[in-house]
Formats: sequence, structure tokens, C-alpha cells
Amino acid sequence: MRVRLDLAPRYGDNGLRGLTRPAPFGINLDDAGSFYYFALAITAVAIWLMAVFVASPFGAALRGTRDQARRMSALGHDVWLIRWITFVYSGFWGAVSGLLFVYYNKYIHPASLSITASAEGLLAVIAGGSATLAGPIVGAAIVMVLKNYVSAYIERWNMLLGFVFVIIVIFAPEGVVPGLQRLARQAKKAWRGPR
Repeated sequence: MRVRLDLAPRYGDNGLRGLTRPAPFGINLDDAGSFYYFALAITAVAIWLMAVFVASPFGAALRGTRDQARRMSALGHDVWLIRWITFVYSGFWGAVSGLLFVYYNKYIHPASLSITASAEGLLAVIAGGSATLAGPIVGAAIVMVLKNYVSAYIERWNMLLGFVFVIIVIFAPEGVVPGLQRLARQAKKAWRGPR
């Protein structure tokens, strides 16, 4: 009995093809609408859990470790452990988003881990604001709009992305969301006037 394994078309440099979506609780995620609401629910739960994580006492210790690691160590906090737990927590949500990406495309290619893809994610975080929960979402929206919609009309959309990024760095070096918060505070202070 001879068994012929034909792995070449499915694996290797061509990526993994033929992947299927799961059916949690009997819900067929092959339907576009069902998958959209499934991904939206996962995103909402992820944002809520991240907000709880940041607002918790551990989140306060994490902010203290980010700002003054030596002081937190002097106060008796294990700075290495705090950073390790945060790394694992962020890695978990990165894995969840990667899994949703694979389920969406039903395919994964090594180019998904290219420097360009990593740079797009980094640009999204920097553009939106790295110290906020809403910042990376806004930054990702900016990058995705330029990549998916503007690129249909402008051939060199990467140059436009770079131009938008330079404008953001000049006028809101902390990111779009913190920059808008700063402008709102200044406008509120100017509207109240001197007292």
C-alpha cells in the first residue's frame, strides 16, 4: 500500500492554504455577516479586558514601572515580573488578532510577518498614540483607510502614508488621540477664559 503525500501546494513558501473557520456554539462563521459580528464581539471583549487591565492596581504598577522603574523597585515591586506579565498579556492579544486574521483570509503566507507588515502596525500605534487604548485603533484606521481605499486612487499611497505620518509627528508628536485630548483641554481652558 503506497501513500502519496502531496504537501507542496499547501505548505512551504506558498503559505498555508485550505484553512477553515471554526463553528463556535454551532454558528457558521463562513457567512460574512456572522464572521463580522464574531470578530466585533472578540474585539469588544479584548478592549474591555485591556481597559480593566490598565485600570487595575496592576495597571497602576505597570505605569509606575514604565515611568520610574528604579523607584518602583525601591518600593518593593518586582519590575521584571511586571514587565514579563505585561509581555505575555500583550502577546496573548497579538495571538488572538493573528488568529482572527487567519480565519478572515482562510490563508496565511510568510509575507504576513514581513518588515512591511510590522512597520504598518508600528506606524498605527505611533500615529494613534502609544499610551492610550484608543490610539492604536485610530492609528490602525488611518493606515487601513490609506492602504485599502486611497491606494485604489493613488499609486504611491506609501508616500501619502509617510506624509500623513510626518504631519502627525509635527503637530501631534504624542499621537492623534493624545493630541486631540490636548487640543480639547486647551479649547476648554480658552473658552472658560482667565479667572
